[in-house]
Amino acid sequence: MRTVPATEKTVRRSALVASAVLVSTALTAPAALAAPKPTTSPSAAPPARMSIVGGERLGRPGTQVNLGAGVPVLPKELSARSWIVADAESGDVLAAHNAHWRLAPASTLKMLFADTLLPKWPRTTTHRVETSDLAGVGSGSSMVGVKEDETYTVHDLWLGVFLRSGNDAVHVLSAMNGGVEKTVDEMNEHAEELQALDTHAVSPDGYDAPGQVSSAYDLTLIARSGLQKKDFREYCSTVRAQFPGETRKNKKGKRVRGSFEIQNTNRLLSGDYDVPVYQGIAGVKNGNTTHAGATFTGVAERDGKVLLVTVMNPVKKESNEVYKETARLFDWGFAAAGKVEPVGELVPPKSVEEANAAAGPSASPGQAGGGTGAGSKPVASAHTGGGADGMGVALGIAGGVVALLAGGVFLVNRRWPLPDLVRRRPRP
Repeated sequence: MRTVPATEKTVRRSALVASAVLVSTALTAPAALAAPKPTTSPSAAPPARMSIVGGERLGRPGTQVNLGAGVPVLPKELSARSWIVADAESGDVLAAHNAHWRLAPASTLKMLFADTLLPKWPRTTTHRVETSDLAGVGSGSSMVGVKEDETYTVHDLWLGVFLRSGNDAVHVLSAMNGGVEKTVDEMNEHAEELQALDTHAVSPDGYDAPGQVSSAYDLTLIARSGLQKKDFREYCSTVRAQFPGETRKNKKGKRVRGSFEIQNTNRLLSGDYDVPVYQGIAGVKNGNTTHAGATFTGVAERDGKVLLVTVMNPVKKESNEVYKETARLFDWGFAAAGKVEPVGELVPPKSVEEANAAAGPSASPGQAGGGTGAGSKPVASAHTGGGADGMGVALGIAGGVVALLAGGVFLVNRRWPLPDLVRRRPRP
């Protein structure tokens, strides 16, 4: 793996934002529609020139990191085609490898689906599933077990999306939203708002489709946005839950409906025979398809520092390799945090950027979104109800705080906006 020595200083944040605006103009929806068909060929090389959203270094192929005094060397056992390590709060990109390479995202695209649709309905909303709701679910899809003519709450369906990566649950929620086509259009609009300009959704569930692409950089932006939402944080950190079963007649002829346990397929959260639960992990989403290979975006907190790591398609095909490489990058990131000079940044959403420009230089540092407001209370743990076993949420939000704080002002050189850290409770 090639590492880039610290021969230059990080681009000033104001310049980074300016470059993001320029690239936003260049990378329009028609360009996304013309995205090449993803390939998992190990011999495939990243483009010589990629997007520079977040900084010029992030548009270069190969590994970008500033190794200097006191900075640990990157792990040697990394085979992913693309990865990124970022500070979830400051937005600093600590290191990256082909960060803007547009690759098939698999079910990590469900993070964009959730971030787009979660605000639409209260979790208590119910829906009776029709046969048409499940039309178009791809062959071989991961399923949670949604049945037609049964009624589910929105809460049930989101548990199915996050824990079992259920494409059946995704399609039911899409039907509730007016259909797959409308949902995909809204996802692409939301991606553009987030400045996730490498991303083009074709299916709402991440099922392989020609032209469906994202990047390690974009998936990290999307995860960071999703983590602003309380429900998103709860669902992506839930290890196991009870999911409604099929209504049947019991021995007495009475119609009853039981439930069955579902477990999170994120192995850093739930563990596996060759992967231990990662200390401080709190989600976010994994995926695996024929074209994408294994993909994963994770968030973890340790000693007051919150990091996001995305890993796409390790060439090494050992069991749970995507989680093993993610864990190594988390370890490196926590050891390097505060010592390594960033190579770029996670840009704010377009609307926040425009609010900054309108506010001008008169905004005071006190108006940034990093502080914890009076009366904000950390949440020690979270339960999803219905028998769910939430491991707790590593990220909290202060008093319903959203991206635009203090009169709509966000300062690019300040934290955005994961203000309250919540300590993980021990596993049972």
